[in-house]
Amino acid sequence: MTRIAILASHNGSGFNALYEAALKKEIAIEIVLVISNNSGATVLQNAADYGIDTFVINSKTDEKPDEKIEELLHKYGCKYIFLSGYMKKVGDNITTNFKVINSHPSLLPKYGGEGMYGRFVHEAVMKNQEKQSGVTIHEVNNEYDSGKIILQKKLELTIDENIDSLELKIKELEQSTIVEAFKNI
Repeated sequence: MTRIAILASHNGSGFNALYEAALKKEIAIEIVLVISNNSGATVLQNAADYGIDTFVINSKTDEKPDEKIEELLHKYGCKYIFLSGYMKKVGDNITTNFKVINSHPSLLPKYGGEGMYGRFVHEAVMKNQEKQSGVTIHEVNNEYDSGKIILQKKLELTIDENIDSLELKIKELEQSTIVEAFKNI
């Protein structure tokens, strides 16, 4: 079974999707570690409730956060890291030594890059009157949202689409797309 770590800054909805799929044996992974840079992140309590070890690592807790994260990833025998709304750029030491996977709420390369996450992406999609949007699961390298694309899923925008409705549709699509990507990895 492939051991993976989750890095998340807030709710970690992708973590929930992967955890549920693993429980149902849809994917052969074991989530062994959840790390957040935010001590108030909901994902930490959810992971603890499931018996998964959690850590808060940021510049206040550690002088060299990326080195501490890498140390834990090795200690727990993680092969993959999934970024579930992780709001920090991971260091080269991590992207070089592990397979890091991210979910992005657009059809990359459109609407990617620094500062393009969550609602900012959906606002840009609506402002540009796009006809489609979607989710991209991709490998992470040292440039924002430029790693190899693993899987993309599209959805059509409706005439009465707004930022809130698009955000809800993307979040729903993202759950199944994350699980499908891990089935293929």
